[in-house]
Amino acid sequence: MYVSHPIVKGYPLYLFHAPARYDNFFSSMVDKTPLSLPRHIGIIMDGNGRWAASRNLPRVAGHKEGAVAVNRIVTACRERGIKVLTLYAFSLQNWVRPAPEIKALMSLLGHYLKSERRTILDNDIRLTAIGDLDSLPDSPRKALFDLIDESKDNTGMTLCLALSYGGREEIVSAARALAVRAASGELDPAAIDIDVFFSSLQSSDLGPLDLLIRTSGEFRISNFLIWSSAYCELYFFDKMWPDFQPSDLDDALSSFSSRNRRFGGIGK
Repeated sequence: MYVSHPIVKGYPLYLFHAPARYDNFFSSMVDKTPLSLPRHIGIIMDGNGRWAASRNLPRVAGHKEGAVAVNRIVTACRERGIKVLTLYAFSLQNWVRPAPEIKALMSLLGHYLKSERRTILDNDIRLTAIGDLDSLPDSPRKALFDLIDESKDNTGMTLCLALSYGGREEIVSAARALAVRAASGELDPAAIDIDVFFSSLQSSDLGPLDLLIRTSGEFRISNFLIWSSAYCELYFFDKMWPDFQPSDLDDALSSFSSRNRRFGGIGK
């Protein structure tokens, strides 16, 4: 079950403002930032385990190097003026991995949140998170909610961690919440349109995804922000995540700026 921590969303999951027009959703996709930068970037940080295996190292070593890559790419996005960065840190499906690896990943999450606290606060970054956050172990969950609370008024950039997250599950949760409202008489089913549905998603306050980056040479989105990625641009790298550099981010941004985003209309 998806939960919406009151700090994460600012309001309970069942309360939504329903915009009156379809074009609200589509107009929010239009790039309004200078130099055709994407407003919202999502990254599927793939390849930590293979990076480690190629060096005859344990998988946890790859995850540690992946955390180092997170630090430099968050910094790079902040420096380049990206407004929202969502990192696919741990999927719902990742819970099937071996228990020692999950324990190591949760330990790294807690360490990251504590070690990067000052950096996040000093750089005006607002931290938030999406996913089944109640399923996280107590220690990293507390560190997460504490930093979300501390950074909630920051406006320089939003950093969202997708933790115990699944895109299909997010959509099901939104549909269930709307069904409850409709069954109670609070919401007319005929009023449910794209905007209403989008506003009910846990990730709605992030806005639509503009650019999705995936590392490690895989060509799939793996249940990540399925609704929000409907019109996003895709960029795939052969590099494993621990090797991902700000120069690679620049390559993706350059490619994005050269693309003609039509949203079903006629190109310029």
